[in-house]
Amino acid sequence: MALSRGLRCCQRVFSWIPVLIITAVVLWSYYAYVFELCLFTITNTLEKVAYLLMFHICFVMFFWTYWKSIFTPPATPCKKFQLSYSDKQRYDLEERPDAQKQILVEISKKLPISTRAQSGAIRFCDRCQVLKPDRCHHCSVCETCVLKMDHHCPWVNNCVGFSNYKFFLLFLSYSMLYCVFIAASVFQYFFKFWVGDLPNGPAKFHVLFLMFVALMFFISLMFLFGYHCWLVAKNRSTLEAFSAPVFISGADRNGFNVGIRKNLEQVFGENRRLWLIPVFTSQGNGHHFPLKNHSSASQNPLLPNEDMWDESDDGSEEGSLGEFTSVFVMCSVRGDLLYFFT
Repeated sequence: MALSRGLRCCQRVFSWIPVLIITAVVLWSYYAYVFELCLFTITNTLEKVAYLLMFHICFVMFFWTYWKSIFTPPATPCKKFQLSYSDKQRYDLEERPDAQKQILVEISKKLPISTRAQSGAIRFCDRCQVLKPDRCHHCSVCETCVLKMDHHCPWVNNCVGFSNYKFFLLFLSYSMLYCVFIAASVFQYFFKFWVGDLPNGPAKFHVLFLMFVALMFFISLMFLFGYHCWLVAKNRSTLEAFSAPVFISGADRNGFNVGIRKNLEQVFGENRRLWLIPVFTSQGNGHHFPLKNHSSASQNPLLPNEDMWDESDDGSEEGSLGEFTSVFVMCSVRGDLLYFFT
């Protein structure tokens, strides 16, 4: 017991290493850009002020979105999806798998559940003892079921899901903007140091490496951001892109695709003025989502009491595969999928 607690404690400590690496690189870039470039290298006062102003805007938005991605707790299923004491006793005492499945089917009729496991059974988490809402998965790293789980990202040391997916996308976009601005504004001084027009000194090392690091980050982030833009347009999570959600009628990768505009609004909200601001504006509560085929959804025997569930829900709510990235990339989908989920 003590050994397992110690290992778990070590795991939690080591899980912050990727975040510390990113933070250290960004803080170094702040020093190199503000002090070595703007204060010690650039001589034109107007250019210096303009660069410092634009840089700090990009820097603040980058850290704001990074902070929100890291410290926004993953949203978990509310109490309505937990087994009651009597249902739990009935489920545990029943030894026949078919009978257990039938118990879950009966309980799920009171909940807005339209997806099933690959076997066709109701999706149930034995560790959390909850019926999984649509698009919900268990993360063994966070040790909880996460609503609309996309993946567990080691670079933010958090699960990316319903509660922080908008923040994660903004983090990627502002990271790219941060890299592009640094590369564009540093380029002329990078060239001057490279050809020897500026004298050698500490600034030369920082400016040269600023250019290389900014370009490496940008190339890595460009592929990752483009991939997630495609996912948002299709209304899929990373998990759903590689394992299609299963409905009553069978597996369907486009089951939640309701059109590009509505797909964007599900993540960013209807108020477009808030789309680029890291405040929570995503639609819904993360427990159920509009389906592509509304007629088939209305005939779904698992959804007869969805309106009643919405009105009576007084439970409290809390709150990578195919990756194209290097060690400097902010998040690795391939690495994320090495963490086990169900």
